[in-house]
Amino acid sequence: MIYERIVIIGASSGIGEGLSRAFAKDGCRVGIMARREDLLLRLKDEYPDQFITHVCDINKEEPENYIRPIIDQLGGLDLLILCAGVGYRNPELDYEKELRTVYTNVLAFTKIMMFAYKYFKEQGNGHIVGVSSIAGLRGLDICPSYSASKGYEALYLESLRRKARKEHLHIKVLTVIPGFVDTVMAQGDHVFWRSSVEKAAQQIKSAIINGRNRVYITHRWRVIAWILRFIPRWIFERA
Repeated sequence: MIYERIVIIGASSGIGEGLSRAFAKDGCRVGIMARREDLLLRLKDEYPDQFITHVCDINKEEPENYIRPIIDQLGGLDLLILCAGVGYRNPELDYEKELRTVYTNVLAFTKIMMFAYKYFKEQGNGHIVGVSSIAGLRGLDICPSYSASKGYEALYLESLRRKARKEHLHIKVLTVIPGFVDTVMAQGDHVFWRSSVEKAAQQIKSAIINGRNRVYITHRWRVIAWILRFIPRWIFERA
């Protein structure tokens, strides 16, 4: 199923940018949102008839104030994708980095998901997509707040999926769990199985169209997820 009216939050770079292009190529109308106006406008130049841009800071504004106007411009909403997020390697536990991660990946994320769920509930149908991370499966010492916040996102999305099912609503919820994708967050000497943004976007798009509940990006990361879940705690904490 190809959706005609899409909002992508965090569209100026990385996975969000890749998904924006992937859907625009299919002729979908896409509301692209991010903080950096120059990057949004550069993207719009590629598909001027498909993209509607809106500059927003999800940490400073309420979803009603920045999502509702773009929905009105699109004439409705079928699919909302939240790609915006922050993450740092922070073994020193820098106070600002830890709190910035929590504000974006937990507080702003929750507000957007609540808005989307309530909007689609009133509408009677819709599709929500959130991007978690393989880092959210276990607590990682090099990025405590990022790891914990991505675990929170995955559980929140699962909760919404259960809620929609129990309320007999036609709302689909997809949890995207990337490993390493070639973005600013996935740089370093020990990065492996790093996917291109284009490949990640195509796999996510396929999962959306096929109505999947959860997808690992790329698919081989399902193996790492299985291993991480079954490593005993006493071994994992000493690794």
